[in-house]
Formats: sequence, C-alpha cells, structure tokens
Amino acid sequence: MKKIAVVGGDLRLAKVAEYLAEDGYVVKIYGSNAPFSGGVKVHITQTLRDCLHDAHVIVLGLPATCDDETVSTPNFDQPIYIRDILRYMPKDALLLAGRISEKLHGEMIMHGIRCVDYFQREELTVRNSIPTAEGALQIAMEELPITLHGSRSLVLGFGRIGKVLAKMLHGIGSDVTCSARKHYDKAWIHCMGYHAIDTADILPVIDQFDVIFNTIPVKILSSEVLSRVRRDSLVVDLASKPGGVDFDAAKERGLNVIWALSLPGKVAPATAGEIIKETIVNIMNEIL
Repeated sequence: MKKIAVVGGDLRLAKVAEYLAEDGYVVKIYGSNAPFSGGVKVHITQTLRDCLHDAHVIVLGLPATCDDETVSTPNFDQPIYIRDILRYMPKDALLLAGRISEKLHGEMIMHGIRCVDYFQREELTVRNSIPTAEGALQIAMEELPITLHGSRSLVLGFGRIGKVLAKMLHGIGSDVTCSARKHYDKAWIHCMGYHAIDTADILPVIDQFDVIFNTIPVKILSSEVLSRVRRDSLVVDLASKPGGVDFDAAKERGLNVIWALSLPGKVAPATAGEIIKETIVNIMNEIL
C-alpha cells in the first residue's frame, strides 16, 4: 500500500488526507491544524522529516505555494520551506500539487523529482466548477437586494465555470446572458436557452444587468466598461489572479465588486477535498 505524505494546505487538503486514509492508504500529515473526523487513521507528525520519511507520494495544497519559497499553510502558524521538502523527500517519490508555479516546477525538474499538477487535470477542473458556481450564487443571494429569480444576469466567459453557472442561474429563474468570442460557444449558448453576446460587445449593454459574473482571467471589466455598470449592480469576479476587473476603477466609482477566489475551499471543502482525492488516486494509478 502506498505511503502518502500530506503537507500544508487548507481544509480541502485535510479532507484529502481523511479520504485517502479511509481508502486504506497510509497517510501522514504535517503543517495543518485542521480538525479531523473521529476514527480516521491519519498520522499527525511533529516534524516535516518524519512526515516525508519513506513516502511514495507527497501531496501539497491548492495552490502549492504563494511565494515560491514556502508551502501554502493557511491552517498552520509556522513556515514550511520548499527547500526542506526537496531536502527530506525520497528522491523516487512523486510530488502532487495544485497550480505549480514555473519556478517550483523548474526546481523539481532540476532535482530530478517527478511532479504533477493535479489542477491541470480535466476531471478536477470540470467537477470543481460546481462548488465554484454554487459559491457564486451564495454571494449573489447575500449581496443583492433582489432575488436571483427574475433578475437579469450576465456571465462573462463560457468555459467550465461559465457553463455550470449559467445553468444554475437559468434553473433558479434568472434571465441569463452569456458572453463568448467563439462562434460555436455562442451557438451552444443559444441551444441551451440563454442570450448570447460577443465578449467584445458588452459595453453598450452592460448597464442592463443586475448581477455580472466574470470567469475570464483578463481585464474584461476595464475602467471604460465599469463606467457603464449601474451602481446598484453586483459584480462577482471568479477569475484567478490577476482577475478580470479594474478594481481601482470599481472602487472609485463605488461599485459593489467581490473578487471570489478559491470558492470551493471556502464553501464546500469536503466536496472539493473529495474531488482532489479522486484525481490524486487517478494520477497514482496511471503513474505508479
């Protein structure tokens, strides 16, 4: 049975450790003070060296690091340095992490370490769009003075998250418009019963919407576009860094803009952890 070391991470990774232990893997964890369910055989280690000793697989969080120097550890008050992981981990171990930066990936290659970015896996990103979309709806329900039912909503981008979010908004009774650039995306938007608009043509109509969800990691909502957004509208940016909103311009205009990063880990860590766990098992079955 594979020995797995889980290092750092948020509540999602704590759940990953639990689920892997439930599946019968030998799981050690370091760098998390998250609570664990009773009866789950996760071995909490006191040092990084003990955690990594004899591990076949090392699992880091999502993202793996925020500064390319230390592991992401939102539930731990001591830094864990990547150089120490490279120092103590077995050289034949497989390292799995989410959103591996170019610098970290380069260091792994330089040290001859196999690494896989599980956030690049399609089965994870598709399923991860569900808690992301649910979290976006939760924000809109809490922030808007009106119901989503009967509202006019705009979803910028028709990728994985855009598709799921549009379906949920439509199902709750919102009048949904989706933006896209590709013709086949706009064809699918029409087929699914939504209004379609080219992303380049949002400026003249942006003032028609009660809530705007952005999923495009490019500054689509520029100062010029934001100047047309109604002050009573809500803007929810779901795009990863650097985001899709000119936040300074939004602040100057007094708009209600929420940059909702890492929603799966915030609104549904158990579900998000299960998705990551299943993806990790798939990777191990393919490689080891």
